[in-house]
Amino acid sequence: MRVDLTPMVDLGFLLISFFIFTTTLSQPTVMKLATTSNGDSSELPANKILNLILGADDDIYVYNGQQLNRIKNIGSNSAAIRNAIFQKKKEIKYKYGSDTGMIVLIKATDASTYKNVVNALDEMLICNVKTYELMDAANDELKAIKL
Repeated sequence: MRVDLTPMVDLGFLLISFFIFTTTLSQPTVMKLATTSNGDSSELPANKILNLILGADDDIYVYNGQQLNRIKNIGSNSAAIRNAIFQKKKEIKYKYGSDTGMIVLIKATDASTYKNVVNALDEMLICNVKTYELMDAANDELKAIKL
């Protein structure tokens, strides 16, 4: 005596088809992005701004506020970004008693890589920086790093 499994296979395919067609596909997630009104950093409090410029060859340049003449190359690794952020937080905490209100402007150049941007964004999360903005580097900043 043989058992015919053809109806069971048909039922299995019908169930699989039913569940495939009735499940909802995952919706894309969206990250909220708050920017300045016109992308101009001059309306931000200069003493609480840290500028990170992502240059060629994984070089990272940093300067405080509007002090473009004090721009310096801090290297090419994530630890350098972390040290610059912690130093700026310490400076703000010393001046104001709290490190809240710090703003980091991450400025990518045409020569920077995707890896640099991701590393900078990771450091914002690691260092618990609440306010940061990703923007293009200005022409005077590009001239300062000679790019």
